[in-house]
Amino acid sequence: MSNPPVFALIDCNSFYASCERVFRPDLAKTPIVVLSNNDLRGRNR
Repeated sequence: MSNPPVFALIDCNSFYASCERVFRPDLAKTPIVVLSNNDLRGRNR
């Protein structure tokens, strides 16, 4: 029996948002918010 692949994204210091600003200069002066839904962990089980 094979295990399904597992994927993870670790975004330290909002690196993804910082990269988006580099590649999209139109976002340079736009506030960016990085949110998490960790507060929902354990619900609806």
